[in-house]
Amino acid sequence: MTFPTSETFSTAHESSSAEAGVVDIARRAKVAARSLATASTDTKNRALEAVADALLVNQQRILTANQADVDREREAGLDEGLLDRLALDEGRLRGIAGALRDLATLPDPVGEVVRGSTLPNGIRLRQLRVPMGVVGMIYEARPNVTVDAAGIALKSGNAVILRGGSAALESNTALVDVIAAALVQQGLPADLVQSIDRYGRAGAVALMRARGLVDVLVPRGGANLIQTVVREASVPVIETGVGNCHVYVDAQVDEDQALAIAINSKTHRISVCNATETILVNEVVAPSFLPRLLVALAEGGVTIHGDAHTQALAPSGVDVLTATDEDWATEYLSMDVAVRVVPDLDSALEHIRLWSSGHTDAICTTSLLSSERFTAEVDSAVVNVNASTRFTDGGEFGLGAEIGISTQKLHARGPMGLAELTTTKWIVVGDGHIRQ
Repeated sequence: MTFPTSETFSTAHESSSAEAGVVDIARRAKVAARSLATASTDTKNRALEAVADALLVNQQRILTANQADVDREREAGLDEGLLDRLALDEGRLRGIAGALRDLATLPDPVGEVVRGSTLPNGIRLRQLRVPMGVVGMIYEARPNVTVDAAGIALKSGNAVILRGGSAALESNTALVDVIAAALVQQGLPADLVQSIDRYGRAGAVALMRARGLVDVLVPRGGANLIQTVVREASVPVIETGVGNCHVYVDAQVDEDQALAIAINSKTHRISVCNATETILVNEVVAPSFLPRLLVALAEGGVTIHGDAHTQALAPSGVDVLTATDEDWATEYLSMDVAVRVVPDLDSALEHIRLWSSGHTDAICTTSLLSSERFTAEVDSAVVNVNASTRFTDGGEFGLGAEIGISTQKLHARGPMGLAELTTTKWIVVGDGHIRQ
């Protein structure tokens, strides 16, 4: 007979404690969400402005907490891409506060009539946007997501439960405290924005299984985190995919423009999901374009992984590592890029179909036919023509701060702004109508 150990009892106790704690938080969130569902647009906008003000007033507290996280994680060996996502400074904090103010200026989706009609029998129908209710967020090392998620949830009438991971524990604790205090000052419940970070991984599991209390769950992070949530959750999930994004340089192209787009797509900010990871170059322009591209990438500090054709065209002094299938499949989130020469548009489309994560893929071309084929045949959430992949962003799209980029096809796809955190209900108004 096998007897349970003290470690087994301890683990079971922690799991039970986490489940009880998360259930309590979810129940309180559900109650708080009711008050926000009927709040006026003006009330929600004032709350967003108050939170933005509070972030700046409490800047030193937040940045001190964030520095503690960065120092701890750097010592623990967290890679540079994730450290960049984790780090806050005065400029980034001002940007986060500014995104909240931008949200306050956007139209309120709640109450919008999606469609309506009057039936021949006189019954009046309206389909209205309404809040989801309670939104759960599971994400990694991204304190900006803490504020973005809170802001979008508030404007769209939802309560939010946050699991931000151990890497950003101090930052998120400070941010949630500041946000909750600002809400209370505006007469709204602090329970509208809550964190379960103190319950660790057991808390994340409990959140995934809080069906009936949490209305939708949004994972945001690496492939392992997202797939774990999709696989394990009983709560409905909106999948935000990884960003294995591509830029294809067509045979007919403005080479100067394409060079600027490719470099910006890769190097503007390496740690985000809309950074390009693979550049495909048509063999017609490869002899003239590729050496310029490789030199610019190398001068920018990018490590290049290329196919044999790319290696053969590399100028003296530019090192090109041999690319493998692993490189075509990788979301680097680092100063690395994969480069491949393709014989034609069909080959580029086939490469993208095989390796793209369905996030963002771009074409650089002066051919209308090529651009039309590319936009029609690339099955990604966002398809760009002569524009950097870095534009796939809720703020850049005019949606305000986003809660993630959805790469699935049900309910939401692409940048998830305010409307994507609502559902709909039908209002049926009759005058004593009965169905015969």
